[in-house]
Amino acid sequence: MREEIVAKQIKAMADNGLDAIICSSPENFAYTTGFVVPSQPLIRHRHAMTIVTADGGTALFGVDMEASTIRRRLPDVPSRIWAEFSDDPMLVLADQLSQLGLTKARIGLEMDYLPAGDFSRLVAAMPEARFERAESILARLRQIKTAEEISLLRKLSRIADRAITDTLAVVDEGDSEMDIAGHLTRNVYALGADHFKLLIVATGERSVLPNVGPSERILKRGDVCRVEIFSVVNGYQAGVCRTAVVGEAPPMADEIWAHLVECKYEIMEKVKPGASCREIYDAFIAKLAKMNLPPISFVGHGIGLHLHEDPYLGLTPVLGRPGSDAILEENMVLGFEPLCYDTGYGFGMQNKDMLLVTANRSELLSDYADTDRLILTGTAKRQETTREAVLA
Repeated sequence: MREEIVAKQIKAMADNGLDAIICSSPENFAYTTGFVVPSQPLIRHRHAMTIVTADGGTALFGVDMEASTIRRRLPDVPSRIWAEFSDDPMLVLADQLSQLGLTKARIGLEMDYLPAGDFSRLVAAMPEARFERAESILARLRQIKTAEEISLLRKLSRIADRAITDTLAVVDEGDSEMDIAGHLTRNVYALGADHFKLLIVATGERSVLPNVGPSERILKRGDVCRVEIFSVVNGYQAGVCRTAVVGEAPPMADEIWAHLVECKYEIMEKVKPGASCREIYDAFIAKLAKMNLPPISFVGHGIGLHLHEDPYLGLTPVLGRPGSDAILEENMVLGFEPLCYDTGYGFGMQNKDMLLVTANRSELLSDYADTDRLILTGTAKRQETTREAVLA
């Protein structure tokens, strides 16, 4: 178990009067243990859970199909394994909790993840226990990253950034969106990711579509290309998006991009401990309005084990509290993305980066690409052609 994360949960229990916290989602299981049970995110009923008690005790709960993985990763942590096709996992869990002395305890549970039917059986099996919502507690803990988490997110940011940038350098007019995807996914793995999420390849007229995967569309001169990927290691992810043009920029593309670059640097200047998320968002919307570009509901968000986490730089309420604002704190990590999906000129543009809130400013984690100007596709191909011509 990750000692620093367990210690944070123990303090949260003391602050909230809880005797134990159970993490049942893939994200919070990974948060506590440092790894993902492979099939848990894919098959909802394959429960894997961590149990941390107020006195510092730890235990694991998992399905028999994944028992070897769990025990190999954490051989010294007591584990209870349930049989997928013959046990009621909630009855096994209730017995485990009882053996841990939690029969009459106040137990924090992720009620936004555990299915209602499972929860009702767990409550019936432990009538004297009191189950309380813990998802907001865990979400708050995850906002402030540890040094280990920051190091991993820095690595992931550079993987995603370099994977996209190197891909755009080798694709050009005549290649397809599928070619982009092939180079990109190969790069992500070669650079050290163990997984990826949300691969977006949107070119030409498709660049106005927010979240689309690659198609067979062929790149043409003057196309705008939006390419995004989330590189993943041990459940953590960093999202980076880059915008490029094929051959030459279409009308207004350079002007709009320059405006979005200004937005990027203004946001980076404003991001620091004590800053208001809503004020940063309002400044961004005012900046968009200067070019008559349509507003969006947020320009940034926390990131780590989810694609989107609190806090939001936008209209989204904090932890479900309507009308609330959030104040930035040191060691938060944000995905921030000055963008305009529909510029009104037949293309969309997006410049998504990863940003760390430091003691008195912000630090760009996705620092591989130079995004001050639009990226030009095919630069590596042209350099190689030129080199071959010189050698000839």
